[in-house]
Amino acid sequence: MVGILIRLLANSLVIFFVARMVRGIEIRGFSTAIIVAVVLGFFNALLRPLLIFLTLPITVVTLGLFIFVLNAFLFWLVSAIVPGFIVQGFFPALLGAFLVSLGSLLISLLLPFPRLDGRP
Repeated sequence: MVGILIRLLANSLVIFFVARMVRGIEIRGFSTAIIVAVVLGFFNALLRPLLIFLTLPITVVTLGLFIFVLNAFLFWLVSAIVPGFIVQGFFPALLGAFLVSLGSLLISLLLPFPRLDGRP
């Protein structure tokens, strides 16, 4: 449980810093970044697989590059739901989603994934 909370806080930091770096992305504060991390994780777990399945033909034709568009769409969708998190346009959403994904990848490489059975 502690590992999941550490990952949540680390992803929230990434989202907070990405919002500070990318023009067109605004965030009210760190508490909003935590909410964004939770909602984005929820959407990536539930909606993303369905969207990937539905857009599989265009993803194959574009050699997988359409996945970036789906990530940007989900990033923008989170901004439409979470108050205090604003993404103004497609290109800030695309860049923000890419940077958050990159930051999440680095966090996954640095922090071991917590096991559900409690063993180290």
